[in-house]
Amino acid sequence: MANKRETHCNNQVDTFAEALATARQMQQNWLTYGVDFVNFYVEDVDGDWLETWGHDEILGNSQLDVIKEFLVSHDSVAVKVREHLGERSLFDFAVSLEESWRISEQNDRLSAVRNLLAGEGNSIDTHNIRLFDLVNSLLVKLAEIL
Repeated sequence: MANKRETHCNNQVDTFAEALATARQMQQNWLTYGVDFVNFYVEDVDGDWLETWGHDEILGNSQLDVIKEFLVSHDSVAVKVREHLGERSLFDFAVSLEESWRISEQNDRLSAVRNLLAGEGNSIDTHNIRLFDLVNSLLVKLAEIL
């Protein structure tokens, strides 16, 4: 048992020593080359990586793709959602809707979708039965397609 523990400690020490050596080399490169040291560590420094940061997460999301396809379809719920949104961005709504769908608690998900449909800064009229019907219809439809 003592040998296993000693081996495990040695592996941790080796890993730490390697990380420390890498950090020291990075610091030395920074002192030697200034800001240009980043060229050693970033493959495409002058590319558009900063502008496209996170796009691969959005573009590679199959659940988001299904939601987008649904929202532009001729389904009666999708048509009502588009009418309700008016001039608001359908893509932004789809991204927010996909994020809301990941909420595990049913009541929290319902509230999140209701707030999405109501829009930012709009107070939710608790007597607006049409909004609640639309939210419920949308959640039922999403449960069917996702």
